[in-house]
Amino acid sequence: MTRYIFITGGVVSSLGKGLSAASLAALLQARGFKTRLRKLDPYLNVDPGTMNPTQHGEVFVTEDGAETDLDLGHYERFTDVDAKKTDNVTTGRIYSLLLSKERRGDYLGGTVQVIPHVTDLIKDFILKDTTDEDFVLCEIGGTVGDIEGLPFFEAIRQLRNDLGADRVLYLHVTLVPYIAAAKELKTKPTQHSVKELRSIGIQPDILLCRADREIPLSERRKIGLFCNLKEENVIQALDARSIYVVPRLLHEEGLDKQVLRHFNMKSKLPIDLSKWDKIVTNSDSPKGEVTIAMVGKYTSIGDTYKSLTEALDHAGIQHQLKVKVRWVNARDFEKKDIDKKLADVDAILVPGGFGEHGVAGKIKAVTYARTHKIPYLGICLGMQIACIEMARNLLGLKDAYSTEFGPIEHEDERGPLVGLMTEWMRGNVLETRNKDTDLGGTMRLGSYDCELKSGSLAHKIYGKKKISERHRHRYEVNTAYIPDLEKTGALFSGLSPGGHLPEIIEIPDHPFFIGVQFHPEFKSRPYAAHPLFAAFVKAAKDSKR
Repeated sequence: MTRYIFITGGVVSSLGKGLSAASLAALLQARGFKTRLRKLDPYLNVDPGTMNPTQHGEVFVTEDGAETDLDLGHYERFTDVDAKKTDNVTTGRIYSLLLSKERRGDYLGGTVQVIPHVTDLIKDFILKDTTDEDFVLCEIGGTVGDIEGLPFFEAIRQLRNDLGADRVLYLHVTLVPYIAAAKELKTKPTQHSVKELRSIGIQPDILLCRADREIPLSERRKIGLFCNLKEENVIQALDARSIYVVPRLLHEEGLDKQVLRHFNMKSKLPIDLSKWDKIVTNSDSPKGEVTIAMVGKYTSIGDTYKSLTEALDHAGIQHQLKVKVRWVNARDFEKKDIDKKLADVDAILVPGGFGEHGVAGKIKAVTYARTHKIPYLGICLGMQIACIEMARNLLGLKDAYSTEFGPIEHEDERGPLVGLMTEWMRGNVLETRNKDTDLGGTMRLGSYDCELKSGSLAHKIYGKKKISERHRHRYEVNTAYIPDLEKTGALFSGLSPGGHLPEIIEIPDHPFFIGVQFHPEFKSRPYAAHPLFAAFVKAAKDSKR
């Protein structure tokens, strides 16, 4: 029988509901239970695919090709359970489905309303596509009191009646701020947040109180008294030096114990957190450091490349190295000399992105890495930029470009070097696109196979001939240019089955130069660094000047 845990937030946003949910799932896994994590986002976008990453953070891509909230990345990294399309839903998707049903006449001419029609669809989403999970943890995005979140709160309120109180737990994450002028922690924001939640019919079972310092027992008792909770169900969640410390901290505060007590359940296994302790130990005791320049377009906010920075950290944990990321805005290179920015870095990474802004600067970064023999990793657009750079500077094709960046003035008879992908195979199904197709959800998305050439660096890194990686892109390198590019010393070491789509390019006569069309960062884990990132960070260490 599956139990449902609903994680809500109050007082302010960015309290770490996603990390709290992921950590609790990891603790329940460590006790022998099977878990599943889901995210319900109240915004009206159908999915985050067309949202500006500086507003919303990165778009995380699942194995089955869903563009989702970045919290699903935390879920996967903490539990190693691959998320699915059915694990993230937005108000936009709910209303899109509702309106299509209404147009088909599914509601038999009746008045369509938020209750019960919207809330029923939300409940269907929460309950569907589950198998034998012991726990399904559902995080509600936003903050209690947000008008757009009300249908989601109403849906989870109804589910307690539908499923029974013994199958539902409400976990509310709040803030207990420290007021420096008064020199004391204040519980009133938490009290008001719970009051707001109770006003819509939800009594939290456990409070997770975020704070930057210890919350005295007397204050926890006070919160429990005002919020109608036992003091042991008022659990502090203190700021942590690393996100990977959080499972241990929450366990020591008794969160997993109180969850099992609520459901009247016993642990299936003696809890073992040695995996997390080892991660923290390796992270806390580096034996060296490397500096990697991240040359991108959205460098002002770290969440825009969240999975990338996490993957670099994972590689650092594996090698016991501190990985320092130097954020470099590619647009700064367009009219400036890049030597000062890159002269002392140990490696250069050009991540994925969209549009022409910053492209000239990224090309300069590739040239610098290639000619100065600095380890280079290009991801998605970073691979395409590497091909453009080599075509221009080694083949003399000055007009080599991508149609993504605008019309090409003097197009080669072979077509553009990088062009819009119009069709590809997903299994046995032919998928097609054109320039007029909607932007949202129309890319090559999700996991696809790639075949590696024997003896290549990619083959040595992966240790196998066939791999599967997640994609998110609309444009492809034109295979007609492969023979000429390989004459320059490059090697297309990874191709799609049948050789139709280039997946990996490398330069054998270079300490480490690899570009990949896919996004390996989505599969990296703190306890199992992705092999490409592990090799890249090692190359950065070996190349220290």
